[in-house]
Amino acid sequence: MTSTPSNLAPPRILVIDDEPQIHRFLSPALTASGYEPLRAENAMAGLNLAATHAPSAVLLDLGLPDLDGQEVIPRLRAFTAAPIIVLSARDGEAAKVAALDGGADDFVQKPFALAELLARLRASLRRAAAAAGQDAPAVQIRLGELEIDLAARAARLGGTPLKLTPREWGLLAALARAGAGRVVTQRQLLSAVWGPGHAESSQYLRVYIGHLRQKLGEAATLIRTEPGVGYRLGPPD
Repeated sequence: MTSTPSNLAPPRILVIDDEPQIHRFLSPALTASGYEPLRAENAMAGLNLAATHAPSAVLLDLGLPDLDGQEVIPRLRAFTAAPIIVLSARDGEAAKVAALDGGADDFVQKPFALAELLARLRASLRRAAAAAGQDAPAVQIRLGELEIDLAARAARLGGTPLKLTPREWGLLAALARAGAGRVVTQRQLLSAVWGPGHAESSQYLRVYIGHLRQKLGEAATLIRTEPGVGYRLGPPD
């Protein structure tokens, strides 16, 4: 359960979904977890609430009656950095990739388990709070035995320097800059490391991710695969 100091208002969570049962399900759960739920049943109402009430996070359905949720994401991103978690019954990798590439922070398939959704919400809020508290992106990151120094362009495993090629370092650095637990899509990784002209060259990515995992040895599990979507740098098991 989220604990909110008595002198602070609870974090506002905007739920944009046209299904009344979703609101009936989520509103009491969010309230019980220490949040203030805001309800919107269409895209325009959601955008207005987001602009006037500054939510801490947005739970966004894609199948809205007045505007496709994929179009809502960049409109939200035009004025808020609040985490956006997509809730959608759409099956398939394309919708996930489009939402994440468009600016969403996470994607949860309907039907979903409440405990998982709340855990993802807490993780997104923690990442947002950490980012807001920094004047510049973190330059040193540690996950278990893996240490990544972005400023020095170096990585160490158990204190031993890793010998990485420029491509391998580029992949590891891109995942590290995104933050632990946050998905980086295949297109984003390819564009960052190989350039925009290689955004569809997924075979390059699989090969170099394999090389990077080999060099990480037992720490290879830190690079988590989101099938058909991308990769995330995860905490140690």
